[in-house]
Amino acid sequence: METEFRICGDRSLLAVYGSGIDQAVNEKVRRMAALLTGHPHPGIDAVVGSYCTLLLYYNPLQVGYQELTTLLLSLEKTLSQAAIAETRTVDIPVRYGGAFGPDIDFVAQHNGIRTDEVIALHSAADYYIYAIGFAPGFCYLGGLDPRLQVPRLTTPRQNVSAGSVGIAGSQTGVYPLASPGGWRLIGRTPLRLFAPERQQPLLYQAGDTIRFRPISEDEFLHIHHLEKP
Repeated sequence: METEFRICGDRSLLAVYGSGIDQAVNEKVRRMAALLTGHPHPGIDAVVGSYCTLLLYYNPLQVGYQELTTLLLSLEKTLSQAAIAETRTVDIPVRYGGAFGPDIDFVAQHNGIRTDEVIALHSAADYYIYAIGFAPGFCYLGGLDPRLQVPRLTTPRQNVSAGSVGIAGSQTGVYPLASPGGWRLIGRTPLRLFAPERQQPLLYQAGDTIRFRPISEDEFLHIHHLEKP
């Protein structure tokens, strides 16, 4: 589709490159973000990519809406020159079910499958990271098997434990920090996905792939002990 531009307040511009969850569109978003951050414009304060959009925060005293749209359209012609990071596959160990995944039985019953099938299906896929947001390190993933799709909770939980793995609609993801949340919880990882004291606070970035690996409770507790700050 032709790029659509939208004004967002008095200092933000949204570039829309498509709709829905589409890996090709998302790669264009990543390439555009790389071009903008690789050659910073003095009037652009921040660049934020999502599934199919790119949001620019800018200083209206230094640059205007028209100049930015012209810049973005010109950069689209040089997408092949964008230097984006090579995709990595990140292993995320998960203890499924029980107290770690209190909604796993609901996911199974809702889809007419067994609990062990939920685990097998969820851990069999490679999940592409489309975007990171909502909370530091929360990744929005594509690739969930349609047989695992479930609606969100009618009333969100007030507190979801850090590391909880959830499903909502056609998406799955991991809560990096304790927070409210309305996704159906099927497991938990002992890894600290976001640790600001590390040189690289996140274990992954947009464009990487996540693979979930089932582990025992003993292995969960062992890794959890090692991960303590």
